[in-house]
Amino acid sequence: MEKRPLPNPAWWKDAVVYQIYPRSFMDSNGDGIGDLNGISAKLDYLQELGVDVVWLSPHFDSPNADNGYDIRDYRKVMAEFGSMADFDHLLAGMKARGIQLIIDLVVNHSSDEHDWFQQSRQSRDNPYRDFYIWRDAVDGGPPNNYPSFFGGSAWQWEAHTGQYYLHYFATKQPDLNWENPDVRHEVYEVMRFWLDKGVAGFRMDVIPFISKQDGLPNLPPEHLAHPEAVYASGPRVHQYLQDMHREVLAPYGAVAVGEAFGVDFDAAPLFTDARRGELSMVFHFDIVRLDRDNWRKIPWTLPQLKAVYTRIDQTGGSHGWNAAFLGNHDNPRAVSHFGDDRPAWRALSAKALATLTLTQRATPFLYQGDELGMANFPFERIEQYDDVEVKGNWRMLVETGQVPAAEYLAHLRETSRDHARTPMQWSADAHAGFTTGTPWLAVNPDYVDWNAAAQTADPQSIYHHHRRLLALRRSTPALVHGAYHDIDPAHPQVFAYTRTLGDHAYLVLLNFSTEALPYALPGGLRVAEAVLDNGAGDTASAGATQVQLAPWQATVYRL
Repeated sequence: MEKRPLPNPAWWKDAVVYQIYPRSFMDSNGDGIGDLNGISAKLDYLQELGVDVVWLSPHFDSPNADNGYDIRDYRKVMAEFGSMADFDHLLAGMKARGIQLIIDLVVNHSSDEHDWFQQSRQSRDNPYRDFYIWRDAVDGGPPNNYPSFFGGSAWQWEAHTGQYYLHYFATKQPDLNWENPDVRHEVYEVMRFWLDKGVAGFRMDVIPFISKQDGLPNLPPEHLAHPEAVYASGPRVHQYLQDMHREVLAPYGAVAVGEAFGVDFDAAPLFTDARRGELSMVFHFDIVRLDRDNWRKIPWTLPQLKAVYTRIDQTGGSHGWNAAFLGNHDNPRAVSHFGDDRPAWRALSAKALATLTLTQRATPFLYQGDELGMANFPFERIEQYDDVEVKGNWRMLVETGQVPAAEYLAHLRETSRDHARTPMQWSADAHAGFTTGTPWLAVNPDYVDWNAAAQTADPQSIYHHHRRLLALRRSTPALVHGAYHDIDPAHPQVFAYTRTLGDHAYLVLLNFSTEALPYALPGGLRVAEAVLDNGAGDTASAGATQVQLAPWQATVYRL
């Protein structure tokens, strides 16, 4: 086992992470699907941007029922993405540029095509039967009322052995049985395999779901629409994570980022308090789900958003840490979601959102295309969507007449995961320079105006604003480790907060609207100088206690 002691064990607190969805990043062979060699070809771009870490969404062998989150072989590379030699080449290229790699660990479930499940379904006494969760029918139906996130029951009947198996997600994603110590041993061996190759750690998919409720009782009615709170509060989740930390993460000095869907603010510190030895940090979903009720879009206000940022910062406490993000492969595009993607405001609001994300007391996670202000796709018909979740809900809700098609589609245009999965926009060439073939998912037609080639050539672009923010964060410890304080939580239009470390104090001032306004700084604050601005308007001079804010203006001041 290769042990890699790091000079700073918590190096990831100072890092900025860039998430790559390999299917949509860059295609090197013209088959319309992004691949590992495509990523290798763009490493100079990532180095120039200034990121420290790449999180690679699943690259493992998979039948792709859920775009790689259904793993058939944990030690093999997906054929469409390349070979293990291509992976090794990619990892070597990252290391040569000082970029660390974290990969997805998807171990709440596997693919139903994984050898473990193929064995498990053979007979009730198969040695692998207990790798998954099998139960008898109850009153001729499923063992309980658990719903799947992708529509319908979370139980699938298998006539061959006369039992149901549990799947929180698609029927092709059976849940692993973490009660079985052999399952835990196999997971740890998979982790060691990739850590020995040189990856720095893992983003852990729906990791709080690995412990199931004792006896699997029915959900009470109030949890049926949102089962994640119950699924994430199994009785042994912390025991399993502490075991994983002791056995694998600590010996390798590996970083572990948990997808904490379903974990509330009170429970979150249990996962990230360094004294407990579990995860390095977690993704809270309370920001990206602020305006969501499942697939429905609901209204949100800036004070609501600010309150969530404060709660998240508090959960980190003095012994924990968080991840800051506004978008990923499971959410709509950040500028369309929290900014204003109309042409007049798109660049300014994208820069404002970047300023927000990159000045948090947390490790920032950028999603591919965030640095270009990539926006939601103009979907119109159900046939244009690829997402298994969208299709499952369409069958369950629209085809049964529960929800009108027009209503479902109207919400999807704002909430669908496929918005984030359209191909990366590299240039104004055909298919945005992503592929010479036919892309697996349509390219956003706005690529002619919004692409990396145009933005890297323009010093005032969203891309270069990200570069400046990354450099500022790297050179300003207060913007990483300093105390976070929202100085005006009730203001409906302005997001204003301070970051303070010792004698160093900074003010981040964001106008979340298209209305200009004069803003008096609360609490007798005075600005010393502007250290970074998004170019929306003039910045205040030294000693000012009032600032004139232009629409979508975002400025970092030294106090």
